[in-house]
Amino acid sequence: MTAPRVPSGEYAVVVPTLGRPSLGACLGALAEAEGPRPVRVVVVDDRPDPDVPLTAAVPPSLRSRTVVVPGGGRGPAAARNAGLRAAGDVPWIAFLDDDVVPGPTWADDLALDLAGASVATAGISARIEVPLPRDRPPTDWERGTAALADARWITADMVYRRRALEAVGGFDERFRRAFREDADLALRLLDAGWTLAEGRRTTTHPVRPAGPWVSVRTQAGNADDVLMTRLHGRDWWRRAGAPRGRLPLHLAVTAAGLAAVAGAVSGRRRAAVVCAAGWLAGTAEFALARILPGPRTRDEILTMVLTSTLIPPTATWHWLRGQLVHRAAPPHDRRRSRAASREPHPAISERLGS
Repeated sequence: MTAPRVPSGEYAVVVPTLGRPSLGACLGALAEAEGPRPVRVVVVDDRPDPDVPLTAAVPPSLRSRTVVVPGGGRGPAAARNAGLRAAGDVPWIAFLDDDVVPGPTWADDLALDLAGASVATAGISARIEVPLPRDRPPTDWERGTAALADARWITADMVYRRRALEAVGGFDERFRRAFREDADLALRLLDAGWTLAEGRRTTTHPVRPAGPWVSVRTQAGNADDVLMTRLHGRDWWRRAGAPRGRLPLHLAVTAAGLAAVAGAVSGRRRAAVVCAAGWLAGTAEFALARILPGPRTRDEILTMVLTSTLIPPTATWHWLRGQLVHRAAPPHDRRRSRAASREPHPAISERLGS
């Protein structure tokens, strides 16, 4: 007796969360979206020490098909893998961040995206919209969030074929932050012979509130970039369509600052002055590059000056930390991925094992 077929357009939704207030808005928009409902909604509670249950954030119309599973506080990559395991036997898994708002026709548009997928399509991205203020230039943090609209394959809203995820081992749980784990997965899928497509569904990513030091904290991503280089080579930026960033300049500015201090301590006054001038010029250029496009309010200017002083050494520290932590990470084997890709991909309509 053959197993019953799973309809090719069935999908589950996985939402990793730290219990932020935005979770309710995300799930509420999902519940109200026109179109076929997900077979299951998996909310992965990734708080290290959950106290208040998250069930109150689930709209009544989704509660019968929603499960909340623990993530253990191991980061979004591990949380998404946990959600994949709990999603059930469905062909497609839609990953949403807990701070996005699916559009009013999201489910209908997703159904069209899935119907248009070829047998080689591993994933389909959404169109991300970031609303910015209309009455003033955006702040540095707002501009950084707006860059998500042009990012490729971000899991703020990305649907993947279960079979493809299982073929490459899911998300790499060494990425403990919400950074680069999506690019790593996409590159491994492309290396394995799958394709990635752009969909028609639209999701809004509001700019969440953040403190003045958020740009300093995000420099921890430089350690993840080291892991990406170990895994995918120095050209991963180009392959992933990711901006290279200012790390080389941050390293140079930090080196100039350290050399100025060393020159002053050792009594080499002229060398110290030259290096200090280089540090000051680099820091001023960085601050101006962030101030001029912004609203130029007193608070924004002060924040940009202070953080532009701290970012280069912080980025350097995390880059060095990444070199140490990931020094033994072996490169991703593209040839093995290509060999595995010679196996025939399943037809879209066939049952996929969980």
